[in-house]
Amino acid sequence: MTSLSETSLLAGSSGVVSGYKIDQSIRFNSADNPSLSKTFSGAGTEETWTFSCWFKRGGAKEETRNMIFSAGSAGNTFGGLELGHGAGTSYGRSPLIFYNYTSGSYNWRLQTSMSFGDFSAWYHVVVVCDTTNAVETDRARIYVNGVRQTSFNSSISAPSFPSLNFSGNHWMGTTEHDIGTSIFTTQNFDGYLAEIHNIDGSAYGPEYFGEFKEDVGIWIPKEYEGSYGTNGFYIDGRDSSDLGDDESGRGNDFTASNLAANDKRADSPTNNHVTFNPVAPYIDGATMTFKNGSLDVTNTSSAWGSSQTTIGIPGSGKWTFAFKLTNSLGGSSYPMFGIIDSRNQTQTDGVSLPYQSGTPANSMVYVNTYQDSSQAYFFKGGNGSESTIGSAFAHGGATNGEWQWFVNSDDEELTVYHNGTVRLDAYDISFLTFPVFIAATMYDYDDLRLLNEPGTEYTPSISGYKAINTTNIGS
Repeated sequence: MTSLSETSLLAGSSGVVSGYKIDQSIRFNSADNPSLSKTFSGAGTEETWTFSCWFKRGGAKEETRNMIFSAGSAGNTFGGLELGHGAGTSYGRSPLIFYNYTSGSYNWRLQTSMSFGDFSAWYHVVVVCDTTNAVETDRARIYVNGVRQTSFNSSISAPSFPSLNFSGNHWMGTTEHDIGTSIFTTQNFDGYLAEIHNIDGSAYGPEYFGEFKEDVGIWIPKEYEGSYGTNGFYIDGRDSSDLGDDESGRGNDFTASNLAANDKRADSPTNNHVTFNPVAPYIDGATMTFKNGSLDVTNTSSAWGSSQTTIGIPGSGKWTFAFKLTNSLGGSSYPMFGIIDSRNQTQTDGVSLPYQSGTPANSMVYVNTYQDSSQAYFFKGGNGSESTIGSAFAHGGATNGEWQWFVNSDDEELTVYHNGTVRLDAYDISFLTFPVFIAATMYDYDDLRLLNEPGTEYTPSISGYKAINTTNIGS
């Protein structure tokens, strides 16, 4: 069997394969120090519990803990589940770590050999603690996309399991419980969380929360229909004004901190949305950072850097997205953004620099916004050259509003609006090879935002164009 993350995005997240639909997720932007927190008035069953959620990674690196959940007290007494941390972690090497820690040493600890470096994928994780189990290796378990993880990495410490009837796990106790951050220090999850279930007093496998779709062989969500126990909860983020609301019926609401209404996102395991990809190539010594669920990309250095998106625009249909340049600090900055075609996917040295030698000729269409002159113009480029499209125009300064892009794949035409004014009208893009990808290239401290939810984040100036997500692509 294959998993959602190992297959085409169209298969697992299109809304075509799965009968159970997940309508939203909660976005955690690590730079904001976001969290959902609760301290239970009475202890649940610390010896036996199950935690399940879906997650999609954002762009924060793993030099520190990237916490999915934690519980404990201030100091060195805590436990939880985290992504990445320690020697050898990077964008491409990010294990899951499930553990309990007290006073300078691990009571038990599992670090997967499996890494989670796919920023386009939704992963399903179930962790089970059952210290009453007579089989030592069954007392702590990790499942990813329906598959139990049995291969563990010893780079920090050797795999270990709870002792029989161990009751100091903190989770389900009366200490503080956090989702999206560490109880120990400010070490935050970055990305999206959906369908957060916790079952107090029961050790359940992944089959309670998902299933293999046999005809396509991928892991998909299904509705959980069991009980939750005293301190159990179900958080799905459906209420943007109360993202920590418990939908289990147990009334175990969590308090949201540094989460806003727009952190309720339509991006979900059954409808995957386009974002920038932190592992897409970028070059020339630039320091590229990704925020807000990889919808914001920033160059924090006086060097060239570029990034592209996780999902390509197909060769049929009508598609829309928008950019907003939210900051441009450098006096010689040259933020460029637009679309690149699939021929660039073979490049490894900065695919979206239009004048980069070795990129295919005429493989991209960009707008260049010269911040020092407040002028902008469109061009097509590739293979060390560029050619201007039309005449330069005033764009209005460093934070220059909204750029709506409309890609008509059927007619091979591109239209672009800037602050409600047509700047490129039905331009022939038949020279591009589909699929095409959204891309950005920046120099000298630029901050660009991708708006990927038309109708929510912006009002399209042309009707009949769809958002770039797997539901729309699959349909």
